[in-house]
Amino acid sequence: MAAAATVDSKAEYTSTEVRLGALPSENAEKGAVLLEDVFGDEEDHDIRYKTLSWPFVAAFMIAEIVSNGMLTLPNAMAVVGIAPSLILTIFLGVFALYTAKLLIDFKLNHPEVHNMGDAGLIMFGPIGREIFSIGTIIFAVFAVGSEILSGQLALSMLSNNGLCAVVFLAIFSAAIFVLSLPRTLSGLNWLGFLSAVFITICGFLAMVGAGANPVPGRVVVATVPTTFYEAFLAITGPVFSYAGHFMFFILISEMRKPQDAMKAAWVLQGFSTAFYAVFSLVVYVYVGSTVASPALLSLPPVWSKIAFAMGLVNFLISGALYAHVAAKLVFVRFFRRSRHVYSHTALGWTVWVALCFVSTAIAFVFATAVPIFSYLAGITASLFASWYTYGIAGFFWLYDTFHLKGGAEGLKRRWFGTLLAVSTVLAGAFMCIAGTYVSAKVRA
Repeated sequence: MAAAATVDSKAEYTSTEVRLGALPSENAEKGAVLLEDVFGDEEDHDIRYKTLSWPFVAAFMIAEIVSNGMLTLPNAMAVVGIAPSLILTIFLGVFALYTAKLLIDFKLNHPEVHNMGDAGLIMFGPIGREIFSIGTIIFAVFAVGSEILSGQLALSMLSNNGLCAVVFLAIFSAAIFVLSLPRTLSGLNWLGFLSAVFITICGFLAMVGAGANPVPGRVVVATVPTTFYEAFLAITGPVFSYAGHFMFFILISEMRKPQDAMKAAWVLQGFSTAFYAVFSLVVYVYVGSTVASPALLSLPPVWSKIAFAMGLVNFLISGALYAHVAAKLVFVRFFRRSRHVYSHTALGWTVWVALCFVSTAIAFVFATAVPIFSYLAGITASLFASWYTYGIAGFFWLYDTFHLKGGAEGLKRRWFGTLLAVSTVLAGAFMCIAGTYVSAKVRA
């Protein structure tokens, strides 16, 4: 029986190798199948991807997740009250840490996985690959668009609307495009660190500004009676403020030691959960029920400009990171295991620059020309972030437990883990359906 299990495992992994273009490692022991990661042995490569340390990955994660996530939270607290908002923010932070653990374990078990599309191929075949890949690209492009709009708002605020909004959108989009061009994430690592620092400073300045200028007669309550529609519309802020898992596979693929990825996840979730809770509470307590979304608009003009100036750095770098990720997924899909990935070829650079430009240009067009962009962004977050951040992680655990740890019997023996994984899938489905419903109803 043991021999049969080994043969089945080898056959399954061999199939995965063929579909993802992965190769068995030359260092694999006899009788074992050890898949190399997507970039393989980089000793003789001109372009080396696997250079990131876990602190820089943690900085990237903080930069892209905390970016716009925190700015909607005080408004959500105003709708549902302090107690429900804090409970939900902390619970979702712990939940996101759990799903990050499942995602990282899946990546370590399948080193050939580079993005959500690869994971979809392993679990659900070619159709899963296309759905997960397209979803990642759409979500990343809409994230770029959101950062472009945030950048335009910041520039308009700082210049007292000195230029047309479209001009600011174009300027910010061009800057995002340029910053997204490095072929490897290591080319952005210090920018990622600065982005995390500046969004943190932005949050602290906003809290100081709110505390120094409390709104007279403000209303602050522990709980607020409300309808399901109003409550869930408000809590989509906390739900999607942790939405960054769709990038984790790509980030981990460029780590020197992917085994350290969980350290980055601990830093991310520990920081973001604590920061979200403190930020939303402080701003809400001093501004009250009239707090706007984004919260920086509720500050006095001087404080608002100072906070936006700090946040501008994060909006720019996070937008570049999202554009880079969208381009990287397509680029690796085109050229996986070819010399264009790891050498400075004319074709490789031409395609790479074109992909970065297209991802930014589409985001610019949507942000500029589509009047309901914010509503579409909300629907996109509901459709994809609910699965990428929460629901799909349950499938990761179920798949690996079934295929690597004894099939149905393995699932029965690990009944508690199975229950958690199934509950995670159901939670993702609920967030997706309810979030899409309330986001669509806003427009209606």
